Amino acid sequence: MQGSIMQLRRWQHEAVKAALTKYETEHPHFLCLATPGAGKTFMASRIAKELMDSGKIDLVFCFSPSVNVATSFQASIESQLKCKLDGLLGSKGRSLTYQSMPSQDLSFWSLLSQYKTLVIFDEIHHCAGDNLDNANVWGQKIIQHIQGEADYTLALSGTPWRSDKVPIALSSYCVDGVIQCDYTYGLERAIQDGVCRIPKIIAIDNDEITLLSGDERERYSSFAELLKQSKCTYQQLLDSSDLITYMIKITAKKINEVRKRQPNSGALVVAATVEHAIKVAEIIKRDTGDSARVVTYLHDGAQDTIRDFREANDKWIVSVGMISEGTDIPRLKVCCHLTRVKTELYFRQVLGRILRSTGVEKDEGFLFIPAEPNLVEYAERVVENIPDANTITIELMTGGITASDEPAQPPSLSDKEKEQKPIEEAVSPIDLTSDGGLIEFSDLQPLTLAESYDASIGLFGRFRQEIINLSMRDFPIET
Repeated sequence: MQGSIMQLRRWQHEAVKAALTKYETEHPHFLCLATPGAGKTFMASRIAKELMDSGKIDLVFCFSPSVNVATSFQASIESQLKCKLDGLLGSKGRSLTYQSMPSQDLSFWSLLSQYKTLVIFDEIHHCAGDNLDNANVWGQKIIQHIQGEADYTLALSGTPWRSDKVPIALSSYCVDGVIQCDYTYGLERAIQDGVCRIPKIIAIDNDEITLLSGDERERYSSFAELLKQSKCTYQQLLDSSDLITYMIKITAKKINEVRKRQPNSGALVVAATVEHAIKVAEIIKRDTGDSARVVTYLHDGAQDTIRDFREANDKWIVSVGMISEGTDIPRLKVCCHLTRVKTELYFRQVLGRILRSTGVEKDEGFLFIPAEPNLVEYAERVVENIPDANTITIELMTGGITASDEPAQPPSLSDKEKEQKPIEEAVSPIDLTSDGGLIEFSDLQPLTLAESYDASIGLFGRFRQEIINLSMRDFPIET
């Protein structure tokens, strides 16, 4: 085994060894927690290779949260096994999405009992339940067809928790409810190893906000105060043209600075809805002159667009639920968080898109967020995970900004029907971007951001940057 894992990073070597050791003691399940961007796919592929080479398995099956990630897993495992993983005659297994689980028939599931198998679960937190009563649809399929049938199971996650507090499938928990991981590779060590970039999170606020509703005029000194004390929703704030314009302005400034040192670096904007993504792309074009690729669950060829962008040199890509988790685009170095999803799980996954290192020494990834209280709290917890490395400074931006957005018209019924149509080829943000469970559209606020409250927002004050900064000097990079 030693010779076969020399190309692995140190943590991957340790994880492979730990998994194989546990499997040898007749414990068939292994859970690996590794920070987003650390290289879980390659590590899992090497475990599959070791088991296949030793004759312990005949087939490998992999389940992932999107087609894009499933395709990446397929390519990685095929590279290790030197054989196909396309489910066709002569292949050694198949890489599928979680969404495809309900459509698999008994002839597929029977393969797990007929052959020696390894089943890999990427981002296992999407699969909930330790029994059929509390499981979501994917957790039920694991309980019914995989648990107790597969010879070995390997679960991967960068964020091993669920906001709904339902147990993650196949997982064990301590008395205090903390999940038990067989191997953990955190962000602090990943930065020290040069595996991940140092994150710099910049929260944007405004100190003089005017909310106009009919003849009433209300003033607020921060986004937190606005959202807490008024009827204004976060969705409506996100639809403010002035907020979008400012967020794009500072994101553009940063990506232009970064590209002076690394010319192929890219910027990601995570938008709230398809309509919102189009608006963001238009503002990017208007204010920077750059064209932005838009990928959403309603755009044809979105997966091809993502693959093209990965190898291209252009600056911008705007996404709705397509590049939030597991998608490997190492050249992304700057991200603008404009999605309405405000869970910590999704925040961490978005942050992970800009943390994958490309080998550049003392590298950094930049995340710009509105100073919404939950997002700021999540950012502070990221800092807390890296002891003695956080400094927070506040910089007041010059220049006054005014906005007066008219309420948008509600989407037509046909538009809503389109957005509810299940699409296997893409990850719907309604399926996956909250706490890992399935969310009904009725649980969400209206899709048109400004329709919920008939008011205009005036941002007359200075925009303020609260920089949650992880100092490079606190992270000695190993050579």
